[in-house]
Amino acid sequence: MKGRQGEEGDVPEGGAAIGAALGVAGGWCLKHLIRKVPLPAEGLYPLRTLAGAFAVYGLTTVAHGSGFLAVFVAGVLLGDVRAPYKKEIERFHTALGSLGEVVAFTLLGLTVPLWTFTMEGAWTDGIVLAVLLAFVIRPLVLTALLWPMDLSRREKTFLAFTGLKGAVPVLLGSYLVSSGVGDADRLYDVVFVVVVFSVVVQGSLVPTVARWCRVPMRSVELEPWALGVRLRDRPEGVARHLVEEGSPAESSTVDGLAIGEDAWVSMVVREGRIVPVSGATRLRVGDEVLLITGEDENAIADLLTARGP
Repeated sequence: MKGRQGEEGDVPEGGAAIGAALGVAGGWCLKHLIRKVPLPAEGLYPLRTLAGAFAVYGLTTVAHGSGFLAVFVAGVLLGDVRAPYKKEIERFHTALGSLGEVVAFTLLGLTVPLWTFTMEGAWTDGIVLAVLLAFVIRPLVLTALLWPMDLSRREKTFLAFTGLKGAVPVLLGSYLVSSGVGDADRLYDVVFVVVVFSVVVQGSLVPTVARWCRVPMRSVELEPWALGVRLRDRPEGVARHLVEEGSPAESSTVDGLAIGEDAWVSMVVREGRIVPVSGATRLRVGDEVLLITGEDENAIADLLTARGP
């Protein structure tokens, strides 16, 4: 769809392609930057990734591309990169994202007059759109996208249903109002209804759908204490895995795991506590296992992963 570049800040035609290309380039540059260039203090590492996101967004915008798409693509590329202080970086950006969601939902509640919904028909249109998105459009699209992936049919069904609408639709809806397009207020009200339906109705159905699909869910308790070791060089051959229900490792002893002679289990964390490891230690579902291995890590991960039908 063709847009206009100017005071309204729309992305011109071809902006998505420019955003995707610069996102890949920016992600590649940031990956090498955060892995090769050390900083004098730990607290500077999260700030560097934030500055990198601003730089990618700014350069893409100057090039008349989609800055949001560029930052998204760069973030996806950096998500699996093994980088120094990665936990601290993830913790910083998680907190920043949570703050952004709180602000977005607060602004949504302050800027939507409920008395206009009945007059403009936003309730009806919003509920119809929300139902179509949750039960028709998303399942059809996700079924096609997940078809070639190595997931069980139950897992694909669960993923096709989940996907709650939240801060992003609110942000995009605010652009409609600020750009001055026709009927922008009514469209913003429709976004409000879709978000409320998704959070209240679709969100409350997620545990039920998980039980129907037999996808295990568990409540995650806060773990304020951490045990870690700082190293100068990137550790190789160290992996952490969760013992899943139905995996070969379930109820197996450490000696019974076929992990090879060059690999061993160095630590087991069960219900937030460290379990002393010996050859007779029997693993349970939900155990976090720290492995040191020189063998194929993927083959060892298969031992702790549930096998689909």
